Amino acid sequence: MENFKDELIPTRMPLTFEDHKFMNSDAAREIRILSEYLYPAQQFKNKNINKTIVIFGSARVLAMEEWQKINTNLEMQLKNSNETNKKELETQIKAHKSKYKLAQVYEECIELAEMLAEWNTTLSKDNQFYIATGGGPGIMEAANRGAYNKKTPSVGLNISLPFEQYPNPYISNDLNFEFYYFFMRKFWFTNLAQAIVAMPGGFGTLDELAEHLTLVQTKKIKKALPIVLYKEEFWKKLWNMDYLLETGMISEEDLNLFTYCSTPQEAFEYLTKELKKNHNF
Repeated sequence: MENFKDELIPTRMPLTFEDHKFMNSDAAREIRILSEYLYPAQQFKNKNINKTIVIFGSARVLAMEEWQKINTNLEMQLKNSNETNKKELETQIKAHKSKYKLAQVYEECIELAEMLAEWNTTLSKDNQFYIATGGGPGIMEAANRGAYNKKTPSVGLNISLPFEQYPNPYISNDLNFEFYYFFMRKFWFTNLAQAIVAMPGGFGTLDELAEHLTLVQTKKIKKALPIVLYKEEFWKKLWNMDYLLETGMISEEDLNLFTYCSTPQEAFEYLTKELKKNHNF
């Protein structure tokens, strides 16, 4: 039962949308979802960004300079080690050396993003394509870094996670977004995407790639959407499309939903050719 006071003192309550307890409650979920639609929409409109080239890839891939730094440190530890920890260090070095090829992919991603960003500056304002990533480290960082190197704006659609994926420093400040809802983040990937590049990655990359392939396959995405699987060796080891076809899980025409590219130049030439064709310029 409410306690009544002898002295009545008027109390100004906080504005509803400034009440953090309410805004983070189940009752306000629709408002939170709507904010993750309206805020990016406003920012993209203000910056006249309506076409993107989305680059997916693992957050765990190291830049080559970071790979070399760790490698040098491990080699020094091994050199000065005793018999007790020598075997453990050798195991660590072997595991680290297995990541070398992916560090090369990081550098190749920078190169591809640089080429696309430079090409973008030659286009009219109505036909400009901006690099967009998931905003985190690894391959995402490499793509934003490539655009940054060419002084071109780029988008980062980051997601809040329990183990905190921090946005990389190369995203344009006013195009750096933080999402709570995966489906709203995915909406913004899909809504503006005119091309997709799937670099080597894990569950997150597979999730995003499979969803876009499904949306194109089922014609929920009606626009032409070239999809590049970067590093044919990686993708063919990861999934066996021929087996899916053989077992009737996919159709022959589904193999045309994507193409393999294994060098920055090859991917650049394919993407620019397809974008020119799809946008009539």
